[in-house]
Amino acid sequence: MTRKSGTIVVLRDGTEGLETASYADELRERTDDWAVEHAATPARERDLVEDARAVTGTTIRDELLGRARALEVFACTHAGTDHLPMGALEDRAVTVTNASGIHAPGIAEQVVGTILVFARRLHEGWRRKQNAEWRHFQSGELNGSTVTVVGLGSIGRAVVERLAGFGVHTVGVRYTPAKGGPTDEVVGFGSDALHDALARSEYVVLACPLTATTEGLVDAAALATMSPDAVLINVSRGSVVETDALVDALRSNAIRGAGLDVTDPEPLPGDHPLWRLENCLVTPHTGGHTPKHWERLADIVAENLGRLDDGEPLRNVVEPA
Repeated sequence: MTRKSGTIVVLRDGTEGLETASYADELRERTDDWAVEHAATPARERDLVEDARAVTGTTIRDELLGRARALEVFACTHAGTDHLPMGALEDRAVTVTNASGIHAPGIAEQVVGTILVFARRLHEGWRRKQNAEWRHFQSGELNGSTVTVVGLGSIGRAVVERLAGFGVHTVGVRYTPAKGGPTDEVVGFGSDALHDALARSEYVVLACPLTATTEGLVDAAALATMSPDAVLINVSRGSVVETDALVDALRSNAIRGAGLDVTDPEPLPGDHPLWRLENCLVTPHTGGHTPKHWERLADIVAENLGRLDDGEPLRNVVEPA
């Protein structure tokens, strides 16, 4: 098939504190057939999108979309796309792709780090250091624990891969258990199977997308099923957990602790009780931050440009709702 090639425009809005000029450079290194244009100003964005076959950025505003008469692909630089004008993009027959998968290594490392903090009670060590207290305290071991990972996408699989050397038993939760997975066991989202996994787990990791099934999945009943020695770790979306029920469980020591990279609400207000609970670790949705963001995304986008020319299916396509 004849390769058409064309122009891809990198919009100016960066992500995670990373500027987009370096993203454009990464794309240039990976494609010889396409012109890569970095739109550093609003005026350049308006001019460049008019003839671009592909545009990439955090989002595309209505004004730009209206001018992008040749647009075939919008490559979102985030994994989540619920902020995009999906209806308008679909009306213009524009294919949308996302950055799914590029955050998995960093998020998985954060999950394992959080598990180890609770296993070894490092947060208690930090507290005693702040108070200049030289007093021994008891720590546990991760070895021999059961870890349930809810969601076996790229993040869940990366978590399981990194837990392989710790001597833990893993349970995966997915929509279709018959597909199997990298965990020692795989169960579905049915309440009986899920609650059975929760009841025997020292660590429960939420790495699932937010759907009608997973919204409010960890409610008061689920938390009551968990062991008092259990730790909940959420790197999915805040509303997968019912926040008020979690606060109650942490205050009453119904569970040992929680590590939250996402919250509901988000951002977490300064006066929220989660900030004041010593058995709750909070990070401001930074689990996926990585200096390799542009490198990994450019690998996907550059490959998709070649696929677009060759008439092949694209990677990371976001299907319309």
